[in-house]
Amino acid sequence: MTAFKREFKFDKDIKKKISNNIKKYRLEAGITQEQLALDIGKSYDFTRRLEFKQGEVGCSIDTLYKISVVLNTRIDKFLE
Repeated sequence: MTAFKREFKFDKDIKKKISNNIKKYRLEAGITQEQLALDIGKSYDFTRRLEFKQGEVGCSIDTLYKISVVLNTRIDKFLE
């Protein structure tokens, strides 16, 4: 079987979108960064940087899943 390089268009700003959407849905839920941090088992500084740095700080899929549960938001909504 022959393999060849396929071309895909990857969104270079996906981490920024995720960061902005976490903040958006957190605010809609009326939850503070501190409460979100407590609920997902992370430090307040982590959640603050996750939103403030807008994509410079990433998170694992496990953390994103926990955030989606806490904010009662489907995980795919963070990618839009």
